[in-house]
Amino acid sequence: MDHGTSLPPPQVIEAVVRAALTEDVGSGDVTAVLIPAAGRAQARVITRESAVLCGAAWFDEVFRQLDARVHVEWLAHDGDDVRPDQALCRLHGPARALLTGERTALNFLQTLSGTATVTRRFVRLLAGGKTQLLDTRKTVPGLRAAQKYAVRCGGGRNHRMGLYDGVLIKENHIKAAGAISAAVRAARQRHPQLPVEVEVESLTALNEAVESGADIALLDNFTVAMMREAVKLAAGRIKLEASGGMDEGKLLEVAQTGVDYISVGSLTKHIQAIDLSMRFL
Repeated sequence: MDHGTSLPPPQVIEAVVRAALTEDVGSGDVTAVLIPAAGRAQARVITRESAVLCGAAWFDEVFRQLDARVHVEWLAHDGDDVRPDQALCRLHGPARALLTGERTALNFLQTLSGTATVTRRFVRLLAGGKTQLLDTRKTVPGLRAAQKYAVRCGGGRNHRMGLYDGVLIKENHIKAAGAISAAVRAARQRHPQLPVEVEVESLTALNEAVESGADIALLDNFTVAMMREAVKLAAGRIKLEASGGMDEGKLLEVAQTGVDYISVGSLTKHIQAIDLSMRFL
């Protein structure tokens, strides 16, 4: 879990931006070519609402790929709280490139800022307690690394990046293996370096996960009362993650049960993009 607040590798950002530009520009921007090729322009990006800024690297990469002569000067930085009508950055360079890249660049910035903003709101609800906020793999296809970064910018922590960096034994895995203990044993043998988490749907299953030596138990759709019992049963022998239907109204009540983590799929699944605008000066 967690990968700090560092950016994804440059090649990851480059690839997703290239795909986005291919999707948007295709064989060429037939409107931008109406502007003289030698024309230059200045612009700025403002936010129309309060937000947590995120996505500057993707924004920059859009214009780097279109025309390296575009210069972006950031007036705020990833992770900053920004207010309505605040200028986020200034741009100057070839007018055609600014016009062609506007929508693709803003798409990245407003989407990632949306994820960072809701994450920051959830994290503040948990402030002062031990429970930490986690994301999930419920991300937009192609934007996994970007959205996971946005969660970190908002103050949350990452769960698994994918199927390769942590073992999560779910209901169907348990059925296929025959028992929780058998699945955990196989995980330890095959992947001794990775954390092992088991999804449990009852206190009986939780007890089996504890006895089998799993690192984390995912309490799937437990009631708050069941979570309190789970914390007592675990007694610190295993980390506990609450999951299923988590929203702002439920978050604090769940945290007060004493669970270690709360995972929230809506951070990256139910995205409300931040209202941003690029204005030519």
